[in-house]
Amino acid sequence: MDFVEGVSMRGIARKQNLHRTTVKRKLIFLGVQALRNLERMNGRLPMVSHVQFDDQETCEQSKYKPLSITIAVENKTRRILDFEVSQSPPKHSLAKKAIERFGPRQDERKNGRRNLFTRLQKIVRPDAIIESDQNPHYPPDVRKFFPMASHVNYKGRRPRDHGTGELKKGFDPLFSLNHTCAMNRDRIKRLARKTWAITKRREFLVLHLAIFADHHNRKLETLQKYF
Repeated sequence: MDFVEGVSMRGIARKQNLHRTTVKRKLIFLGVQALRNLERMNGRLPMVSHVQFDDQETCEQSKYKPLSITIAVENKTRRILDFEVSQSPPKHSLAKKAIERFGPRQDERKNGRRNLFTRLQKIVRPDAIIESDQNPHYPPDVRKFFPMASHVNYKGRRPRDHGTGELKKGFDPLFSLNHTCAMNRDRIKRLARKTWAITKRREFLVLHLAIFADHHNRKLETLQKYF
């Protein structure tokens, strides 16, 4: 499927000899189906006892309009449990120009993370092990939604030369998460670094992520018996 093989929307249109609008409609159709499949699978599988989560950065329309993808995966199996896309403010070097061009940008990451955790409560055991990096905003939300869970956070590591900046040097305790994020960057063209393919509308990114998550989960050997 070209949507999860690193091909842009226009590239798919050229390759399949279709109009761009047709490709967009196909993305919407498959994305809605994928969201339903992800919810259906989460309701069918046993509750998860070991979770890793973190934020992955991208943007919409311009680098001055960043987005944050909060993604949760099951450790070992690398199954994508759920994700949430939130608006985030530009970083220090871009903040001044971003305000000049587009005005202040609201930070929605906290609400997005809480929306994700609300959904995860239905599929993650209350006493689960939850792992993340040392982002100071994570512990309060984990305690609020999973008060009985063990939250383990690890110091961030430098990225490897390969792995789209997501894989880390040396032993990586968050390998399941970072490997999945690296696949995200590689397989979804709009997430690739140093490319002119970019997300124009946030809802299309959500649908594209859902298609990848559904495809990714179906390819995992440990989950084949559930399909």
